[in-house]
Amino acid sequence: MTVTASMVKELRTRSGAGMMECKKALVETSGDMEAAISHLRKSGAAKAAKKAGRIAAEGKILILADSEKSFLLEVNSETDFVAKDSNFTSFCEEVGTMLLTKSPENVDELLEARTASGESLEEKRLELISTVGENISVRRFVAIRKSAGLIDSYAHGDRIGVLVELEGGQPGLAKSIAMHVAASNPLCILESDLDSELLDKEKSIFLAQAKESGKPANIIEKMVEGRMRKFRSEVTLNGQAYVKDPEQTVGDLLAANKARVIAFERFELGEGVEKKQENFAEEVQAQAQSAAKN
Repeated sequence: MTVTASMVKELRTRSGAGMMECKKALVETSGDMEAAISHLRKSGAAKAAKKAGRIAAEGKILILADSEKSFLLEVNSETDFVAKDSNFTSFCEEVGTMLLTKSPENVDELLEARTASGESLEEKRLELISTVGENISVRRFVAIRKSAGLIDSYAHGDRIGVLVELEGGQPGLAKSIAMHVAASNPLCILESDLDSELLDKEKSIFLAQAKESGKPANIIEKMVEGRMRKFRSEVTLNGQAYVKDPEQTVGDLLAANKARVIAFERFELGEGVEKKQENFAEEVQAQAQSAAKN
């Protein structure tokens, strides 16, 4: 059977695959459109498997919410170019819709969710890999379910997303705290939340450094205590200097507004993945301090 240009165009429209791939699939299936689509899907799965080991650290951080819960979602591509592609953006939106409607427990469960077309998100992901030629990964998501307070968010472009649940305070305070979290990246809310192993590790480092000074043991002990006190304040939300007004801590700000942070979550695009490092936290902090002056 002769494969016509109109057949190739139709298959390309339906599958999103490249023109030459569509023509080859039609030739190999003797012009059977449905068989050609199946062939492209199988081919896409094989290509996806080959691309699975490639680093995907670009993409988007999305913030989604309904009346009961809010989500942070990270979907990755290999390059910023593909992250801006309409096919990738549409896929991200579909993943977000499934996240809100299905409320899965983990990424594997999310990828098994069936979309309106009847395909799973995993099948859609494999198709997208075939279309854009890059590894695509639905990396992670996290949810905050509304309890006693209100949830607000802050997004720094597509690269940092923050959720904050706040009890008490004035409208807008939760968003201001979310912006602070984006800039300062605290580990937890209170000093009592800090991991004991982390504290022991830092103390051992400070102790080794202090001993190099050659000072007496009692002085070394005071030096270590001071450095640990500074460390705890720098990595806890309530102890950090507020980015919009460094003269007060976040804890002071919350107390003045009779509010408390119940929970927060922060995603930074590609964090923990081997890639070219860019300090987006410093970029957010500069933006926050600029906003405070205006």
